[in-house]
Amino acid sequence: MKSIILIAGSRLLVALLTVFSIYMLLRGHNQPGGGFIGGLVAAVGFVIFAIACGTEDARKALRFRPTDIAAVGLGMALFAGIMAAIWSDAFFTGQWLFINATPEDKGIPLSSVLIFDVGVFLVVLGSVLAIVFALEEEV
Repeated sequence: MKSIILIAGSRLLVALLTVFSIYMLLRGHNQPGGGFIGGLVAAVGFVIFAIACGTEDARKALRFRPTDIAAVGLGMALFAGIMAAIWSDAFFTGQWLFINATPEDKGIPLSSVLIFDVGVFLVVLGSVLAIVFALEEEV
């Protein structure tokens, strides 16, 4: 028996936890946080939704298979490591690109570290959800 209050609350929690996980992902470079904890927080939101609405509805809300999400994240993390080889640096050396740079301003910094963190985020999100969905479907 599904509770309407639990379903409504879980939908709100998925949205809040997803936004908070992106915040944790983006602030993780200079402060505590990053891809791992952000991925765990996002996964918790979908786990709560799966408990409230069922695994089938949670899979539909996710829109992609968890294993595909993890595979894309692993590819992004590997690409971030290989990017250093393009500039003849050591594997996983951070590479920086400044967008909209002017002589007065460096511009907006983008780094391979951010690509790596997003990859870790996706790997953690996909692998945790794959495990939880498989366990919930067995029961």
